[in-house]
This record gives sequence, C-alpha cells and structure tokens, in this order.
Amino acid sequence: MNNDTDIQLSGPFPAKDSSGNTREISMIRIFDEGYGTIDVYVDMKHKMGDDPLPEDTVLIHNITLHLQSLGYVGPDLLVGDVALQDDKLIVLEAPEAFNAFAESRGWKDLAAEFAEDDDEVDTAAPAATAQLDALMRKFKST
Repeated sequence: MNNDTDIQLSGPFPAKDSSGNTREISMIRIFDEGYGTIDVYVDMKHKMGDDPLPEDTVLIHNITLHLQSLGYVGPDLLVGDVALQDDKLIVLEAPEAFNAFAESRGWKDLAAEFAEDDDEVDTAAPAATAQLDALMRKFKST
C-alpha cells in the first residue's frame, strides 16, 4: 500500500467464497484519484493459489455486502481485469454508483473537472454566438 496515493476503505474482515470457505481479507483500498471506473483493490491475507477467487461471484457479493455495511449504496462490484490479479490481490471494477461512496472517503474524480469546464463552455457559447452574429450582420451592412 502506498500511503501517498491509496485510500483504505476497510480493514481486515472475513468473507465466504462459493465453496463455503472463509477467506481473510486484509484490506480494501482504492487510489485517491482517477477517471471514470474505479478499481477496487482487495488485499488477501493468504495466497489464493489456484483458486479462481477474482471471479468468485459469491466472494465478490460478500465483499460488496461489507462495503455496503460501511456506507456504499449500489450494486455488486464487478470482476476486474484479469491482468491485474495477483497471488494475494483481487482487483474489482466498481460500478458508477460507487463513485459517491469513494468521494465520501476522499477520492477525487478527475473527469469531473473536465465536465465542469465543458459546462462553462456550454454556458458561454450562446453569448459568444450572439456576439459573433451581431458582428457578422454589422460587416454585411457596411
């Protein structure tokens, strides 16, 4: 965990998988800023070995339930990019509903800054268009 860029959402807790086994999770974390989809990092206490836990829908559901107990309101997290998974790390994708929960924990949506800039341009556009039209009429009349 990099304390400079990570936000810890949860400390240790147990969660059952589809085989009924209890898995010990060390923490759940996210990066402090990003664009759009948030990757949720689930650090496992023990190596997963050959167990396909990153795709275990029961385990993912139980991780989601834990996050919901902490204030997340929304659907289950999704299976993340296979290339990001590791022996003791499950990476899940958060649905858009997760953004509000992440923001409440200090996450910054970098895309929101661009959306605000777009809003400013859209607001100013009608006035600029009216000025341009007035200038065009003035030049045509001379």
